[in-house]
Amino acid sequence: MAGSEGLYAHLETGITTVCRAWEIARKDGAWFGFTDHDTDLAFGGQVYKANSGLTARALQQTTGLSVDNTEAIGALSDLGVTEADILAGRFDGAALTGWEVNWTNPDDRAVTFRGTIGEITRAAGAFQAELRGLTEGLNQPQGRAFQRSCPAVLGDAKCGFDVLQTGFSVELSVEAIAENRVLGFAGLAEFDDRWFEKGRLVVLSGAATGVVGIIKNDRIGADARKVELWQNIGPMLVEGDLVRLEAGCDKRGETCRFKFDNFLNFRGFPDIPGEDWLTSYPSASQTNTGGSLVR
Repeated sequence: MAGSEGLYAHLETGITTVCRAWEIARKDGAWFGFTDHDTDLAFGGQVYKANSGLTARALQQTTGLSVDNTEAIGALSDLGVTEADILAGRFDGAALTGWEVNWTNPDDRAVTFRGTIGEITRAAGAFQAELRGLTEGLNQPQGRAFQRSCPAVLGDAKCGFDVLQTGFSVELSVEAIAENRVLGFAGLAEFDDRWFEKGRLVVLSGAATGVVGIIKNDRIGADARKVELWQNIGPMLVEGDLVRLEAGCDKRGETCRFKFDNFLNFRGFPDIPGEDWLTSYPSASQTNTGGSLVR
């Protein structure tokens, strides 16, 4: 007898040798295993490290569609979870599975938690992570909003635009950087002023590889082009790091039509009446022909 049945039989003896183990699978393919036992555990073809990488707190579980939730704490370590990885957002939304294991016979184990990593905070050389159960995905707004602006993300399946095509993205090295969020580039005269505003900056090399920043301002100066991000990129960027700038979209119908020539995929409703139309009334001083409000 093995698996969860073996674990339950072991628990019924009243004298137990049980520990907990956690596995984290990040979106970039990296895998981590931790246990609160005093030595490493091996099962399922993986090794779960006995270090301070992760320790779970009390788990709250309910029936129905309520979200299971718990927290995990640990020390920032080069062998486990690093501050650089947290700053880079590499653990955001990572899949997490928790096990209860009989450490004298790891084949006797049961899954106690499945979900994802939510908000992570750091302080005093340690981190604290919120763990969200699988039903968290049901706790999201559903349906389509009727609004003038486009709800799609530039380049996603709904938008259908290839932002990596010539004229809409460029790869180049960072030539100057300040506050880890204001970058300077020479040249790029082929792109109009503010072309990359509201677009993305993707880091392609260096300590921040894979990190994505949202562009707040894109201005052409007398000596160089200045690209400012909304917030600090996280891991330190240095001169010479390779990045990719992607064109920005302000979600307006005019931008979709004239900048991207993609109006057939526009997901907004640019002609939807505004609040002023809802409160309007007939007036002798206005033309009331019953015709279209769109000119």
